[in-house]
Amino acid sequence: MRRRPNHLAGLGSLVWLALVGFPLYVLLIATFRTRSDYSSRGPLTFPARLTLQNYVDDFSNGFGRDFLNTLLVTVSVVAIVLLVVPPLAYAIVRARGRAIGTVFRVFLLGLAIPAQAVIVPMFYVISKAGLYDNLLGVILPTAAFCLPVCTLVLTGAMRDITGELYEAMAMDGATPWRVFWQLVLPLSRGGLSSVVVFSALQAWNGFLFPLILTQSEGTKVITLGLYEFQTEHGVNVPGLLSAVVLSTLPVFIVYLFARRALVQGLMGVGGK
Repeated sequence: MRRRPNHLAGLGSLVWLALVGFPLYVLLIATFRTRSDYSSRGPLTFPARLTLQNYVDDFSNGFGRDFLNTLLVTVSVVAIVLLVVPPLAYAIVRARGRAIGTVFRVFLLGLAIPAQAVIVPMFYVISKAGLYDNLLGVILPTAAFCLPVCTLVLTGAMRDITGELYEAMAMDGATPWRVFWQLVLPLSRGGLSSVVVFSALQAWNGFLFPLILTQSEGTKVITLGLYEFQTEHGVNVPGLLSAVVLSTLPVFIVYLFARRALVQGLMGVGGK
């Protein structure tokens, strides 16, 4: 039996497409306009002449250096999180001691502490450690603030692994380390993907720590580069938006490949 088309749903889809597509049009078309054309004709009109000069100017003004610094910070933060969180989550799920439960509660306490509340002592510690104006001084606190959420997400994913699987591995004579590598990690791919995406986004979009803990051009990251488009004389909107587009491409690519695992992990079914 042939079903009648749902015109109301089609109309709603078109409205939703317009709501999503129109801001993207305004964003993308502005990157191909000159500053004078954008100011005189307004943000909604099609440019009189398309140009790639904004993208060229971004790289000539140091965007490539900022991009590499941000990439280094992001990769390092993700590496630290993946080194610390999976063994910690595994210990929390499988251990029965009080000490592990106390450690888990301490990590959960970190969820209630905003970075703004500890930025002054953080500045003091980083300065005394000789890491001020060093990318390592940005990497370590960023990774530390990612640990509570990542531990919570991955612990939930590992708890979805049934006890029968652990018992089967134990009957085969598997050591805890072998169980971790051959059972827990493969079945926690969803949670691991969530942890990677979350920590990568936190590092890539980080602004407060780079702003306070660095000062030289050699340690500048993308977020600080975007911030500097605003000067006392105004804002170069086309140049700023072209830099925004370039900075969002890596995040979009990561999300494109990990979106399903990310949603599953955040829903607490990453281990299934």
